[in-house]
Amino acid sequence: MTPRCYILTLSMALCIISLLCALGAPVSPTGAHLMLCQAHSRCGGKLYDPQQHCCYDDAVVTLSRTQKCGNCTFRVCFEQCCPWSLRPQEAFVVKVRGQGCSLARTLGDRVCSSVS
Repeated sequence: MTPRCYILTLSMALCIISLLCALGAPVSPTGAHLMLCQAHSRCGGKLYDPQQHCCYDDAVVTLSRTQKCGNCTFRVCFEQCCPWSLRPQEAFVVKVRGQGCSLARTLGDRVCSSVS
């Protein structure tokens, strides 16, 4: 092949990839959720779609996953359970994920009592 054919072939390949990205066409077998142009994240050794899942304790979990925090329930992808012992009957605080547990309480925090 001549250099002109290589350039034409490369241009066509880039055009096809651009079209696939624009249309969101899958490039993996049916049933797999990874797309060529879709953003994805890693959790341990696994890839996941951050619009449907999050990484919690090195495990991929759904965005709706909840867990107990004393007598409260918190959403593990968006909140965190922090120990808090200013009062004996209030042993936990649910804070926004990423906020330091050692920071003072804010208006959005929920105080949870310990379960006996």
